[in-house]
Amino acid sequence: MNNPNKLYMLAIGAHPDDIELGAGGTLVKHVMKGHSVGILDLTQGELGSRGNAEIRKIEAQESATKMGIKVRVNAGFADGFFVNDAEHKLKLISYIRMFMPEIVIANALEDRHPDHSRAARMVADACFLSGLSKIETDWEGQPQQPWRPKRIFHMIHDKDMKPDIIVDISNTCETKMEAIKSFKSQFFDADSPEPMTYIATESFLHNIAHKDALMGKKIGTAAGEGFVCENILGIPGFDALLLPQIS
Repeated sequence: MNNPNKLYMLAIGAHPDDIELGAGGTLVKHVMKGHSVGILDLTQGELGSRGNAEIRKIEAQESATKMGIKVRVNAGFADGFFVNDAEHKLKLISYIRMFMPEIVIANALEDRHPDHSRAARMVADACFLSGLSKIETDWEGQPQQPWRPKRIFHMIHDKDMKPDIIVDISNTCETKMEAIKSFKSQFFDADSPEPMTYIATESFLHNIAHKDALMGKKIGTAAGEGFVCENILGIPGFDALLLPQIS
């Protein structure tokens, strides 16, 4: 099936900057491998205490450029008020069938921000339903074919969770932090007149780097990003675990 929009990996986050914080290093790593990677932001983050939708749109594109992302789009869901209903899932299914990703990365299944866990469940549901032929969708007036991603991985945000898999991001963690810093309206800026928030403190970005270092320590590397997978991961044989050290 020839689809010029097809992606190897699609990262779907509730807000612009969610993906950078939880999976930025992993996305960059796959870009470096030559894989086509895209980001779908579900909302514009318009309820954030700092910045606004237009500013965050510009910041999101700047971050995508730094990471080498092929395409970044926004679903336009209502920040804070989107729900896991048929209307929202059908729109998500249209995006999944349009991009046909092999791998989907989604928000954390449990987190302090209610949008994150709600988005995680909605994305997982939509990925399954996208493979059902009796669900009909179209893109720009053209009927779409069923498509189900092979794997869905959930990021780990604020809530400490045991990862099912950790990706070594030792060689991409610096690019990840530069991508995060593209969101100047959201994170620490000593000269900003915006109100102080939980993520705007000077320590927040240090904590992100520290979390990545702790994840890396678990697998013997300088930095890592952990993910949760609801399905059991299979391998063809134990020899698959004896590949050269990841880099």
